[in-house]
Amino acid sequence: MVKKNDVLELTIEDVKFPNKGISSIDNENIIIKNTIKGQKIKARISKKRGKKIEAKVIDVLQRSPQEIVPKCVHFENCGGCIYQNLPYEEQLKLKSSQVQRLLSEAGIEGYEFLGIEKSPLEYEYRNKMEFTFGDEKKDGPLTLGMHQQGKFYEILTVDKCQIVDNDFTEILMTVLEYFKDEGTSFYHKKTHQGVVRHLVVRKAAKTGEILINLITSSQQKLQLEDLVEDLKNIDYKGVLKGILHTINDGLADAVKSDEMHILYGSDYITEELLGLKFNISAFSFFQTNSFGAEKLYSIVRDFIGETENKTIFDLYCGTGTIAQIMAPVAKKVIGIEIVEEAVEAARKNAKLNGLDNCEFIAGDVLKKVDELKEKPDIIILDPPRDGIHPKAINKIIDFMPDEFIYVSCKPTSLARDLPVFVERGYKVDKVKCMDMFPHTPHVEAAILMTYCGLGKE
Repeated sequence: MVKKNDVLELTIEDVKFPNKGISSIDNENIIIKNTIKGQKIKARISKKRGKKIEAKVIDVLQRSPQEIVPKCVHFENCGGCIYQNLPYEEQLKLKSSQVQRLLSEAGIEGYEFLGIEKSPLEYEYRNKMEFTFGDEKKDGPLTLGMHQQGKFYEILTVDKCQIVDNDFTEILMTVLEYFKDEGTSFYHKKTHQGVVRHLVVRKAAKTGEILINLITSSQQKLQLEDLVEDLKNIDYKGVLKGILHTINDGLADAVKSDEMHILYGSDYITEELLGLKFNISAFSFFQTNSFGAEKLYSIVRDFIGETENKTIFDLYCGTGTIAQIMAPVAKKVIGIEIVEEAVEAARKNAKLNGLDNCEFIAGDVLKKVDELKEKPDIIILDPPRDGIHPKAINKIIDFMPDEFIYVSCKPTSLARDLPVFVERGYKVDKVKCMDMFPHTPHVEAAILMTYCGLGKE
């Protein structure tokens, strides 16, 4: 029987969503994160609670037959792209099988599985990156980039990141070198002392427009004119649209705004998806893979089929992207979203696109569905990672539309929610996966459900 702190040699026999390698010893399963099937590893038991046993990798003793050399030099330390040592086609197979397994374990069967759609770009696909200031080791020089794998404080400067294009790298290094030269301190999460906190860069894939947002505390008044000039003088592949300075004195390690100042240009960029335009501000939610989003929303549109004279609800609508893509061919679309700024953006974008049959409501889906008077023909659900609130799910089903389209960004939440629809008389007809985030464990899925006449009240 294994004990905590035991050091073992293990072979990874399986990988469960999202990144849980499984090995077994003495009829006990051990979870080792960030491993791939076929690896032989040395690992230390880090947790043992009842039947749940977890271990951490000390060393990889033997590579998996599937493994390849990662393209990114930061792979071992960054931890952002844990599957970059798997060929992309193998990544797709893994994600596809994980979704099907989760649905099978939830009792969902009899559906048509339409495979997995790969990302149009395997590398340089992200349109947004959130970098953190810190140091690579305690009291070391200033760094700007991503958290090191498995560590809470240490930050790795990812100047050769492969999932963004060179404009992101140029901005990252320009900002880092500026604050290194200035001797500016970074904000320490433990002491809550320091100045520079985060750098958020957004770049629209279609228009090439770039928005830079520097987030600092208010503990030092910064003169940023020289930094602005440095950023303006970069030889961009895209077009610099705006530079912002956001003040955040919150204690949480999250990008939030107490106040924001425009240092240059505009406070938003414009992206295009499926012929529509979307203005994206510093704190707007928008899919981080623009070309992948077009694929995902095309899947949704194909699932819905004929929409003429139909009323569509888009619940958890965010900035209303799906709603607006459906609006030109629908009678009416009503979106609900809890984030007020997102709703305001949705309204502005609908106006930008000349859509007058969209209505967006700010508030919690759990409460706002009670106020809806229309009878929907189709309901689109695109909930956050935790899925649909348990108290909201039956309220939503009570509308009894002909069809539900569920867009999932976390298959475990999807597998928990779908049986409720089945119990209420809906059949899962089609499932298709979409890989929005190559080299990571994440996968999206679109599900078509139709009412089959059972359980109707």
